Amino acid sequence: MGSSSSSYTPKTIYLDVDGKVQKVVFSQHCSPCDIKELLCSSSNIPNTAIKMVDPEGALVSIDPTMPTNSPLSKEDMFQNVLSQVAEQFSAFRINELKTEVTNRIAMLEKRVEVEGLKVVEIEKCKNELKKLRDEMTSRGGGVNCPCKYNFSDDGKKVTPRRDVPSYPKYTLSQETIEALKKPTFDVWHWEHNEMLSCLEYMYHDLGLVKEFNMNPITLKRWLLAVQENYRNNPFHNFRHCFCVSQMMYGMIHLCNLQEKLTLTDMGILMTAAVCHDLDHPGYNNYQINARTELAVRYNDISPLENHHCAVAFQILSLPECNIFANVDPEAFKQIRKAIIALILATDMARHGEILEAFKQKVDNFDFTNEEHVTCLKMLLIKCCDISNEVRPTEVAEPWVDCLLEEYFMQSDREKSEGLPVAPFMDRDKVTKPTAQIGFIKFVLIPMFETVMKLFPQIEELMVQPLRDSRDHYEELKQIDDAMTEAQKKKTENMSLGGKKN
Repeated sequence: MGSSSSSYTPKTIYLDVDGKVQKVVFSQHCSPCDIKELLCSSSNIPNTAIKMVDPEGALVSIDPTMPTNSPLSKEDMFQNVLSQVAEQFSAFRINELKTEVTNRIAMLEKRVEVEGLKVVEIEKCKNELKKLRDEMTSRGGGVNCPCKYNFSDDGKKVTPRRDVPSYPKYTLSQETIEALKKPTFDVWHWEHNEMLSCLEYMYHDLGLVKEFNMNPITLKRWLLAVQENYRNNPFHNFRHCFCVSQMMYGMIHLCNLQEKLTLTDMGILMTAAVCHDLDHPGYNNYQINARTELAVRYNDISPLENHHCAVAFQILSLPECNIFANVDPEAFKQIRKAIIALILATDMARHGEILEAFKQKVDNFDFTNEEHVTCLKMLLIKCCDISNEVRPTEVAEPWVDCLLEEYFMQSDREKSEGLPVAPFMDRDKVTKPTAQIGFIKFVLIPMFETVMKLFPQIEELMVQPLRDSRDHYEELKQIDDAMTEAQKKKTENMSLGGKKN
């Protein structure tokens, strides 16, 4: 209603409609005709039936034939009252306001709908970009430090590319639990979520969760972050990570390392195995020859292995993924140093150096000697990293195809860039038998036989399968050679026959 500063005093009209008095207040925005129509239509009676009472209580009638006590004429009185009360309230503005509010709501709803579509489009675009990046990686693109992390010079911590999702908890059968402890375990039958559950079980089973006072949820998050940062390469992928970790778990049981090493040592072995190839780009010695950013960053010294270490500790630097958060800082320094040493030991350029160092210690090995134990751990992770031929042929052979696919991708790129090509990676020179025979004879068997001197129990389950694999590929090579020779003679005969004709 009007304030005290208004020039108009609020007025009220009391209507006597068929004996009932009703109170009506109007504002300045109403015209007399509008009010008259409103009164008549709202009362559903003709104009002549309306009676009004003025502020002094005198009866006022709109009907000209009705008598009145007002000194003013009926029309003047009506006009005077309407002109004053019409200043305060407009019943007809309600519809205008309602229309305006409705229009604004409709506009906001449209805007929300558009913004929602934008979010959907953004997510769709993100997914398409991720697919494109993975496709480029698989075709050999992005070798110049193609890391999923942004290593900034200021040393700031980074976070994984996306929020870490959850994975379902699988209850492992007793059969699976027993199979996990053996080198014969078939890694091809498991989905990623199942492999994650198996890795989680290994940490619990070995007592590592209790030893390092790990939060079980943190262990889950860490494993998920690790899986996220393995690329979809033909060979160096998360399944390879699981292979190496499972073989390490199997060797811990087979060699009774729980009785010979500390729980800290086993935690170092398992964690190094899980992280040993993080963010591998699918290219090996290409880095140094091509002078990639990784090679420049690490001065040509094990660039890939140094990168794997860096990514591993970038993940562990995240509070939600730090499985060693409850370890004493000084103890963590030693754990970090040991994990780095093991991951760097997987560089095949150091194979001869590490094997020779162990050979010098194995005859008088001392489990209480820290240097001896470190040397053993380095050789163990090397064994696990290249242990596929230890597994049954039906499990091992698909890995050869995966590795050759990566090798050929690399050699094709090296040829296109005019870089040196390793003979064992050249698709024009190498076959599956030739690729494996030399590797098994001169790398795998000598290394595992050296470990066998300390742990004789591995001969049946690990060394003998290697010998059988060597024999298998030598037979294949003989068949290939015979077929090649037959084809050669056939070609020569056809050539001689053509000349005679």
